[in-house]
Amino acid sequence: MDKQLPQHPLLVILWLLSWIEALQQRIKDLEARLNEDSSTSNQPPSGDSPYERPARKSQTPSNKKRGGQPGHQGQRQQLLEPTEERHVQPQKCRCGCTDLEDQGAYYRHQEVELPEIQLTVRHFLLHRGRCTKCGKEAKAKVPSGHDTGYGPRLSGLIALLSGDHGDSRETVQRFCRQFLDLHISQGAIQKVINRVSEAIKPHYEAIREQVYQSQINHLDESPWYQAGGVLQWLWVMGNSAAAFFMVHTKRNKKAFKDLIDKWEGILVSDNYGVYRNWVNLQQSCLSHLIRRAKGLAEHKNPEISKCGAWARDELRRLVAMANAPPTKGQWRAFYARFCRLLSRYRDRKDQAGTYVRTLEKLMANLWVFLQVEGVEPTNNLAERLLRRAVIWRKRSMGTESESGDRWVERILTLTQTCRLQNRLSYPVLVEAMESHLQGRDPDLTWISKIYEKTG
Repeated sequence: MDKQLPQHPLLVILWLLSWIEALQQRIKDLEARLNEDSSTSNQPPSGDSPYERPARKSQTPSNKKRGGQPGHQGQRQQLLEPTEERHVQPQKCRCGCTDLEDQGAYYRHQEVELPEIQLTVRHFLLHRGRCTKCGKEAKAKVPSGHDTGYGPRLSGLIALLSGDHGDSRETVQRFCRQFLDLHISQGAIQKVINRVSEAIKPHYEAIREQVYQSQINHLDESPWYQAGGVLQWLWVMGNSAAAFFMVHTKRNKKAFKDLIDKWEGILVSDNYGVYRNWVNLQQSCLSHLIRRAKGLAEHKNPEISKCGAWARDELRRLVAMANAPPTKGQWRAFYARFCRLLSRYRDRKDQAGTYVRTLEKLMANLWVFLQVEGVEPTNNLAERLLRRAVIWRKRSMGTESESGDRWVERILTLTQTCRLQNRLSYPVLVEAMESHLQGRDPDLTWISKIYEKTG
């Protein structure tokens, strides 16, 4: 609004009234933003005030017992192959008699215990000898695969603690000292991590190619910092079977292109700007839109609040259709209500109008999940894949170098894909190190078969 005052007194009054009205509306909008939290915006839960979080609802309904409910698939302890068996005989009968005839075992009680950990320490004594023919001295060399000083299983354990668990070098050092009675410097730990990073590079590239073969992929990104607080971005591209991570200096179209390469499938995203011009099918995350609608529903302006509540309810109904596909009548009724919402608020100049115009632009991307099997209505999968990385970043403050960035993207790609495949990552790390130290190709057959079960 032009701040230059008009000359006529009446016009000055009108100008001031309009200026006051604009300022009042701005105050309302700013107050609404102050009241936003992770449930009403895209703000992460960690940004919520600890003093204003709602009280947790009871996890135990009054009419149900604690624990797993009927139909819940429990995780029972497995009966392992025993390394030792002890037979325990009854001492006496309840009547006091101690002369008992053995009737055999009636129950097996299992106790699991760790053995005393003893490292296997090999000393290679390198000899030298003098040639009896020419008189020159010859020296033995460390056998191939043993020159690093740390074997595949120990290297795999250090990589697991550092990469999958996100432990610091000091924490890994303390674990080795307390649990393995191994004194190892943080510099040596870093060298082990560098070797494992190089060993799993083929896995990283193979998983990336598998992700590119998927028809549907979820994408998301999160800040990642390098030494000195330099802002970078950790990108993820994944699906229900595999995940591919990439650390990039930018959060723009070039970074997006570097991530997807030549992939042209169905994109599920949070509608960030670089995704909007995707020429193929795209599913916008309905969870993000619902959170924004919830924020509008709590606005002090009654008309904006009404718009937010209406949009929130309709989008929730849309999400529910993923599990209960609508009939033709139900869909027509929903579509008619949705169009009325758009027509009623699209011309407004406030937050309600802005939000509704966003919905209108995204209409083609709101219900792709109803048209294509396997597409989800939200981008929650990508957010879950990033969650461990975000926790790692908060604990470590990021990485210190380019090699650290490569380590982060490779280990996250491997461990998160293993998690999606219900596969243990430690044996994969051990086999990768064995192959690397022996100079042979690692076993990547399990990666090439990722989509055999998922189709």
